[in-house]
Amino acid sequence: MALSASHLKVGDSHSETVVENLTRTQIVQYAGASGDYNPIHTDEMYTTKAAGYPSVFAHGMLTMGLTGKMLTNYVGDGRLTKFGVRFTNQVWPGDTLVATATVTAIENGVVALDVATTNQDSKEVVRGSAEARIDP
Repeated sequence: MALSASHLKVGDSHSETVVENLTRTQIVQYAGASGDYNPIHTDEMYTTKAAGYPSVFAHGMLTMGLTGKMLTNYVGDGRLTKFGVRFTNQVWPGDTLVATATVTAIENGVVALDVATTNQDSKEVVRGSAEARIDP
């Protein structure tokens, strides 16, 4: 059933676990799908020795894509008209991510949403906004 303005109010929210225990394999699979083989995402030795990070970490766009999955599950396929984020912290192998959309406005058949994704320690990793067409 499509999201409708008559069933929404400002302040409503929807949360969803978008990944549990993110694996290095999932990160490498995303590298293959996106064509982004930056070694900080795929090469443990490079990342720890040359770049100085504790481990490889997920692509920002992987985290955005997982957040987008929550949005389309909430508002429906083909309804998003805007979606943008800032990457606020890194996402590491083993992280579990929960994405949340909160209604900030409803006007002329469009719902505005505040979007945030946090890890298992409640540390925000993505912050952004989205808009979607909704039924009356």
